[in-house]
Amino acid sequence: MGQFLENESFASYPRVFARIQAFIESDNWAYLASCYQGAEMTTAVQRRMRDLSGHNYIANQWQPSSGELIDLIDPATEEVVGQYAHATKAEVDEAVVAANAAQKQWWAMSALDRANAMHEVAERMIELSVETGECLTREMGKPFRESNWEGGAAASSFRYYAEIARHEQGRVAGPAIAGQIHMVLKEPVGTVVSIVPYNFPLLLAGWQVAAALAAGNAVIIKPSELTSLTLLYSMAAFDHLPSGLVQVLTGGAQTGQDLVGHKDTHAIAFTGSVKAAQAVATTAALQFKPALIEASGNDAFIVMPSADIDTAARGAAFAAFLNCGQVCTSAERFYVHEDIYDEFVAKLSSHAKALRVGSGLELVDIGPMSSRRELERFEKIVDRAIEQGAEVACGGSRSTGRTTGWFYEPTVLKTTHDMDVMHGECFGPLAPICKVTSLDQAIDFANDSELGLGANIYTNDLEETFRAVNEIETGIVWVNTPLNDNDAIPFGGRKLTGTGRELGAEGLELFRNSKMVMIAPTAEADPEWFPYPDDDTYEATTT
Repeated sequence: MGQFLENESFASYPRVFARIQAFIESDNWAYLASCYQGAEMTTAVQRRMRDLSGHNYIANQWQPSSGELIDLIDPATEEVVGQYAHATKAEVDEAVVAANAAQKQWWAMSALDRANAMHEVAERMIELSVETGECLTREMGKPFRESNWEGGAAASSFRYYAEIARHEQGRVAGPAIAGQIHMVLKEPVGTVVSIVPYNFPLLLAGWQVAAALAAGNAVIIKPSELTSLTLLYSMAAFDHLPSGLVQVLTGGAQTGQDLVGHKDTHAIAFTGSVKAAQAVATTAALQFKPALIEASGNDAFIVMPSADIDTAARGAAFAAFLNCGQVCTSAERFYVHEDIYDEFVAKLSSHAKALRVGSGLELVDIGPMSSRRELERFEKIVDRAIEQGAEVACGGSRSTGRTTGWFYEPTVLKTTHDMDVMHGECFGPLAPICKVTSLDQAIDFANDSELGLGANIYTNDLEETFRAVNEIETGIVWVNTPLNDNDAIPFGGRKLTGTGRELGAEGLELFRNSKMVMIAPTAEADPEWFPYPDDDTYEATTT
């Protein structure tokens, strides 16, 4: 919305107000009001993005970086919206020192005080969500509705972990020695490095930062280069915390490497590609740092004849095309029973054709790909599938009628399981559909992957449900409810998808050390001490 407003002159007010009326009717008035800033026709968020350009967030201050500056490009307009900096080694060292000092102060607070501070983070994230949502859409293109949602979803994680972390800080075991207390204490690991991707930067940072803080740690966030300003913008929600407790250092792979390999960081949480994840895990392993790894997904989506085909097709469109398919749990490959295959392909294609593609600040369902590089990478995947014999049911090309922006039409392909497109993460607006003859074949195909994040099945047959839940080799199975999550349920995968879990009580464990403690109320001699009794010698026991 802000984009077209800033292109209008005062003489064109009738057109402006016609658009405003349309936007009001689409229930986005609150967002419109935040964007429309008067005669200069730029939004407050755009101005703030310019102010944050080239900065890091260190010790609760936005500080200009002395590192190299790189332009950030709006993928819908191809215009420069700001710059991010490559943090220097000196800036990394400064942030690490501040983090370790803040962590000690944070852990010295009561669990109740930490919980209250985290609830305040949640409140501020919700207050900021319209602004961070606009910033995110301008940086990576997703529809504003999705960007705005991220702030609230991240806030939910902070509320959840604020309370669950103070429910217990260890446990007492039955003593092995009468009269003693034997227990395990849970303590923070120290400073956590959180490396988050561009597709859900606020949400995934929220998951990781909330759990790490709840466990008593400090966090340094290294955002994707593409969404650096969004994470910097969000730091306004954290400025009431001890100085240095949550910080943001921008940059590329070198910044991440400097943080992961730093001798004074203590745990890693990473989301990204398999290749990058392996590099992170290798560097972390050299210092035996625990690493939470969520690498990639290649999620199967099974549809059986017992399913409601209309609902399944609509759910499939959401699972395949949400965020332009740039979701780790996107439905990447479809296995549809032969009895309903043609009907399902037709219905999904109809939904795909109806999706509104355009700038995420307009009334659309699908925005652009996040960058030119991602668009060109994705195009090669589709072209290869067609070369191998895939039939285009709809889409299959860049959006027509557009001279700017990295848009691609939502695409449905009719494929077979042996095609390359069925065996890797596409990460774009694509639904390749393979015909299967049975649930057995669908499950076999679903398991034929090096990745194991999630899987979907649409069925109204209870036996099919139980078989899918028990036999599909993934960390997540959705039955008739694609892509949902729950703060209280662990999220993660198997195989080359990675290790560890986010969310749930399990999400705390990577960020905590377990300490065994045994307490005797008074100091008394133990019968196991020296000198050993004579009747326990080898000679005494064998004669």
